[in-house]
Amino acid sequence: MAKSMKNPPAYGVTSVDHALQLAVILQVEGPLTVSEAARRLGVARSTAHRLLSTLVYRDFAVQDDSRVYRAGPVLEIATTAQSNVGAVRAASLGPLRTLVDTLDETAHLCIRTGRTVRFLASVECSQALKVGGREGMVFPAHLVSGGLVMLAALGDDALAALYASPPPADRSEEWPDPTELRAELRAVRQSGVALNLERSEQGLVAVGRGVTDGEGRTVAAVSVAMPSVRYSPRRVREIVTALTTAVDAIAAALDGSVPGPRPS
Repeated sequence: MAKSMKNPPAYGVTSVDHALQLAVILQVEGPLTVSEAARRLGVARSTAHRLLSTLVYRDFAVQDDSRVYRAGPVLEIATTAQSNVGAVRAASLGPLRTLVDTLDETAHLCIRTGRTVRFLASVECSQALKVGGREGMVFPAHLVSGGLVMLAALGDDALAALYASPPPADRSEEWPDPTELRAELRAVRQSGVALNLERSEQGLVAVGRGVTDGEGRTVAAVSVAMPSVRYSPRRVREIVTALTTAVDAIAAALDGSVPGPRPS
């Protein structure tokens, strides 16, 4: 069969095409400066800088202290993501909407790759003051509630191996205190939930719970996020109950079974 030729779409947007070209260069060829990006694309340095800044904002790129851009967490995740990511996201959308209907707060689904988590899906609540969607964004796992839940599932030995290397000298990655993190994760293992009190973003509080597969492995996490002014410890029981219903529904959808009661 003859190989068909790939033609650019008639409706293509130049800026989008340029951004995608830069993302591919960063992932396949390696680090890039603004001048090199401008030369490769045939655009002004100011245009290349805006494109690279947008890639940094969406975590497709990071900039180190020498002002060189390299592949960011999203591109690193893309090379290692498992094939079931699409299934996890599809299974989560209905339970996430139900969760938002129950609590009227924004809900997220995330997965972990190494020391980072990527938000796969978000459903925003109807309130005027709310936490916006985080879909596609990447955060250090120890800074978000869903990431803490998934780190806690590793156990101390696997956690030590994950953070065995020294923190990067260029400070391009947030690095936790090992002793403090181990103590916090032991508490998360006992309760099954994690709380983020403005550690990832000022003014944001989130509660997370893990999604397990049929073999008991934590494959994802669901979190409920709200403005800190609307959070109260008195809401935790209500939030955890709704979270438990959501993660059980997602796990059941992945397993193709009907959710049953979770052991207390």
